[in-house]
Amino acid sequence: MHCGVDEAGRGSVMGPLVVGAVFAESDEPLTSIGVKDSKKLTPRRREAMYEEITACVGWTVVIASAADVDERRKTMSLNEVELRMFAEACSRQPAGKVYADCPDVNEASFAQRLGALVPGTEIIAKHKADDTYPVVSAASIVAKVTRDRMMDDIRAEFGTNIGSGYPSDHYTMDFIAQWIRENGRAPEHVRCSWEPVRQMLSARKNTKISDW
Repeated sequence: MHCGVDEAGRGSVMGPLVVGAVFAESDEPLTSIGVKDSKKLTPRRREAMYEEITACVGWTVVIASAADVDERRKTMSLNEVELRMFAEACSRQPAGKVYADCPDVNEASFAQRLGALVPGTEIIAKHKADDTYPVVSAASIVAKVTRDRMMDDIRAEFGTNIGSGYPSDHYTMDFIAQWIRENGRAPEHVRCSWEPVRQMLSARKNTKISDW
C-alpha cells in the first residue's frame, strides 16, 4: 500500500487548510481515471474525479479551520503546521511508502521530519509531486474539492460573494476590509495571523469609521 498526500488552502486568508491523503495498492485505478494536479482541472472535472477516486481507493482528509491555523501559528511555522497534518493524514491507514507534495524548500529535510512522525514508512517528498505521482494528484483533488465545498458553505453563511479566499482575490479582500470597517473585527473563517488582516485590524483600531 502506498499513500499520496497534498493540501489545499495553504496560502488562503479565508477558509480552512485541508490536507488530503489517498491510499492505493497500485496507481492503475487512478491513472484510468486520468487524475492530474487539481489546479489543472475545471471545478466540474474535479468534482467528477473526486467521486471516482473516493469510490475506488482509500482516502481521508485532515482539516484545520482558520481559527485552528491562527492558534497553531502562535507556536510553529506554517510548514510545521502542514507537516503535522500530513503526518496525521498518512497515518490513518497503513502504508509502506508515502509520496508528499513538499511545501518546504528543502525536500530532504521535510522528508526526514515527516518520516520521524510516521516511523517505519518510506517518505518521498518532492516539489510538484501532485504533477508527478498519480496518488498525489488524487490527494490534491480530494483536498481541493473538500475545501471548495467548505468555501461554498461559508459563502452561503454570509450570503455574498467572498471570492476564493485567497489574498490575490479582490472579492475576498474587499469583503474582509468592509467587514472590519463596519464591525471592528475580522469575520468568521478569516486567518487573523495573516499580515494583510493584521494591517486592516490595526488600521481600524486607530481610526473612526468615518475616516475610511
